[in-house]
Amino acid sequence: MYSKMFVQKNPVKITKVCIMEVYMDEKYMRRAIELAAKGVGKVSPNPLVGAVIVKDGKVIAEGYHAKYGALHAERDAFSKLRESAKGADMYVTLEPCCHYGKQPPCTQAIIENGIKNVYVGSDDPNELVAGKGIKQLEDAGINVVTGVLKSECDALNPVFFHYITHKTPYVVMKYAMTLDGKTACDNGESKWITSETARENVHYTRNALKGIMVGVGTVINDNPNLTCRIDGGVNPVRIICDSNLRTPKDCNIVRTAFEVPTIIATVSEDEKFIKFFEQQGIDVIKTAKQDNRVDLCDLMLKLGERKIDGLLLEGGGTLNMSALKAGIVNHIQAYIAPKIFGGSGIYNPVKGESVAVPSEAYICKNMNITHIGDDILIDCDI
Repeated sequence: MYSKMFVQKNPVKITKVCIMEVYMDEKYMRRAIELAAKGVGKVSPNPLVGAVIVKDGKVIAEGYHAKYGALHAERDAFSKLRESAKGADMYVTLEPCCHYGKQPPCTQAIIENGIKNVYVGSDDPNELVAGKGIKQLEDAGINVVTGVLKSECDALNPVFFHYITHKTPYVVMKYAMTLDGKTACDNGESKWITSETARENVHYTRNALKGIMVGVGTVINDNPNLTCRIDGGVNPVRIICDSNLRTPKDCNIVRTAFEVPTIIATVSEDEKFIKFFEQQGIDVIKTAKQDNRVDLCDLMLKLGERKIDGLLLEGGGTLNMSALKAGIVNHIQAYIAPKIFGGSGIYNPVKGESVAVPSEAYICKNMNITHIGDDILIDCDI
């Protein structure tokens, strides 16, 4: 039995033509989404955008924003035209810009090229655009259709949407643990909890985000490089939360600071140590104090000023809990390996004072589970 609420009293007549038009619109927008993804790791702090130009049922040009400072997707597509685009349709994953930045307005190029219809996926929350681009096109007599595969297009740019509205990095907290919730053996040994396939996947996340942050304890215990080790990948800016400047002077991060941008966030007033790290090419940021430690909220503001729009948090349990309490975490990636270590509860991925009752728990939503090799990746918002 079907509920009456699902039955239209006066159903709209849907023709095969209408269905085919919707199918083609989505087909071209999906291609634009594929193109946009090619800019991952290279366009920050700009958004990922793809564009497809269609005329008489045929794709005549495609484009995407390839790197920061390069042509925007729409202008990139126009640059590849081999015939006139007059009367053509354009499919673009994000509302076209209408202001001057490193590139002139894309709306201007759309109008000048005689585009007849523009199909848009995501709205642009940038206050310089925010509906103005669509209005400018409509005022020029161009038909604009919005919301085409909106959720898929929105999924391209959670980092940009957060950064452009809050001016702080979009923070992804990542940790790996065993099936019994351990991040290391009781003796501290942690290599390797997850498979090589899962560890490689982490490098794709490092490539996608502008920065990577750990606590000084991770630097002391693991001596990591915190680089991106995939072909064509981009190293993230490395950020160490080090309230009292305990970072070893001879650690891998300090030794390679001239090669990979590095920041140490501290509340220390030790000018001798600060000068040493600065001489090694490290940007030392002094933040406000929170319980005599680095104030993570203040740090996020300072990182935002440095155009770090997305951040991978690979900290230990203490830093993870501090980040949750500070309210800076936007997304969580939890890698769970099918292993049981046993032992004590010392090495927990979220460490610190627990909430008093279950109703005070940090609630995860929009969960997505992906099988990667022998491991499971759980994505969720918080």
